[in-house]
Amino acid sequence: MKGFLEDANYSIGLLDEGATLADVIDNCIYEHTHTGKRAFYVGDLGKLVKKNIQWQNVMAPIKPFYPVRCNSTPGVLEILGTLGIGFACSSKSEMALVQGLGISPENIIYTNPCKQASQIKYAAKAGINIMTCDSDIELKKIARNHPNAKLLLHIATEDITADEEMNMKFGTTLKNCRHLMECAKELGVQIVGVKFHVSGSCKELQTYIHAISDARCVFDMAEEFGFKMNMLDIGGGFTGSELQLEEVNHVIRPLLDAYFPKESGVDVIAEPGCYYVSSAFTLAVNIIAKKTVEYDKLLPSGMEQARNDDEPVFTYYINDGVYGSFASKLSEKLNTNPGVHKKYKEDEPLFASSLWGPSCDELDQIVENCLLPELSVGDWLIFDNMGSGTLGEQSTFNDYQRPLIYYMMSFSDWDEMQDAGITSDTLMKNFFFVPSCIQLSPEDRFSTSA
Repeated sequence: MKGFLEDANYSIGLLDEGATLADVIDNCIYEHTHTGKRAFYVGDLGKLVKKNIQWQNVMAPIKPFYPVRCNSTPGVLEILGTLGIGFACSSKSEMALVQGLGISPENIIYTNPCKQASQIKYAAKAGINIMTCDSDIELKKIARNHPNAKLLLHIATEDITADEEMNMKFGTTLKNCRHLMECAKELGVQIVGVKFHVSGSCKELQTYIHAISDARCVFDMAEEFGFKMNMLDIGGGFTGSELQLEEVNHVIRPLLDAYFPKESGVDVIAEPGCYYVSSAFTLAVNIIAKKTVEYDKLLPSGMEQARNDDEPVFTYYINDGVYGSFASKLSEKLNTNPGVHKKYKEDEPLFASSLWGPSCDELDQIVENCLLPELSVGDWLIFDNMGSGTLGEQSTFNDYQRPLIYYMMSFSDWDEMQDAGITSDTLMKNFFFVPSCIQLSPEDRFSTSA
C-alpha cells in the first residue's frame, strides 16, 4: 500500500488515555538503566497528524511537500506518506527512500541547488521531473542529463534580517531569470514555475510580499518566451507555531488570490519541514562524565556578581553531541533547553553548567551555559523539540552508538487518523497497545529503529 515501507523494522506504541509522553520516557530510562545507558528519542507521531490538520485548516489549498532531509526516519515518512503529503528530496538516497513508500514521481521534487550529474540521471530514470534551478551552469547540466525535466526557477529573496548569507548563495535575481529563460529555450528545457524560500527566523513578513511579487514578474516574463507556468513553490521557513502559520497566511493569501487565482491553473506548494517534525521528538541523553571548573570562564554574562566565590561551575559530558543528534548546533543556535529527568526540590541550588558531547572535540559543545542542579554521572537530561535536522545520517565518531527511536501515538490521535480515512491492515500491524503506568520488559515493549 502507498505510504508504507515493506521492510520497515519498527513499531508504534499505541497509548491509552492514562499514559503520557513522560510515562514513555520514564519506561525507556528504566529499561536503559538496566540494559545500557544509550541516548534515545521518543517520537510522538500523533503530532504529525495534528500538524497536518492544522495546515489544512490554515493553509489549504497550498499543498505541503515535506523536505526529507529534516527527518528521514521511517515512522515519519510513512505517516506523512499516508497523509498524502508530497516530498522534497535533495539527494538520490532521499529519492529512493521516498520511492520505497510508493509515492508517485509527480509528488516528488528534486530541490538540491547543486546537483550531481549522476543523481540528475537517477531522477530522469525514476520519472522525477520537477526540480529547481538557479544558474545557467545547473541548467546546462540538467539539459544534458534530464531533457524531460520541468524546472522551477529558484529566485533569491530580499531577507536582510535572517539567513542573508544563505540567500546570497542560492537563488537567482530577476534580471538573471531572463537570461536563464533564453538558455532554457535554446536547450529545449521546460520551465514550469518559480520557487523562493523565506527563513523561519525572518521577522519581516514583508519579505513574502516582495517574493510573491517577484514570482509574478517571472511568470509574466515566461509568457514572452512561450513557457507554460503552472507551479509556485513558496518554500519552507514554517516554524511549527500556529501563530506564525496564521500570520504568514494572512500576508500571502491576498497576494496569491490576486496574482495566482484558482482560475490561473497555478498550483501553489510549500516545503514545511520542521513545522511537522520539530515538536514531535524528544531526546534523552545520559551524563557520562563530570568536571568541576574552578574559574568563571563558563559563567553567563551578568552572572558573576550573583555567584558566590565558593560556588562551583560544572561541566557535564553526555553520550550524544554535534557528531550525532546535535549536528545542527555547528551552524545554528540550539532552540531547546535541557531539562533534568530526576526529581529535585524547588529550593535546590542551581549552578552554572555547560554541556559537551562525548568526542572531546573543542567543537562538541552543546550548551555553553545554563543553570542546573548538581548532577551525577548516570543522570539523564531531556531535550524537547529535537525532531528537525537531528535524525539524518550521523557520524560514528569514537564508535558512539546512534540513539534508538521509540515511536508512540495516543488513542485520540489514532482516532483522528481514522476520521481522516487513514486506515489499513498494513498500518494496524505497526501498532500495539501500551497500558498506562506499566513497566515494560525489553521483550514486550517498543520495537525500535536504530
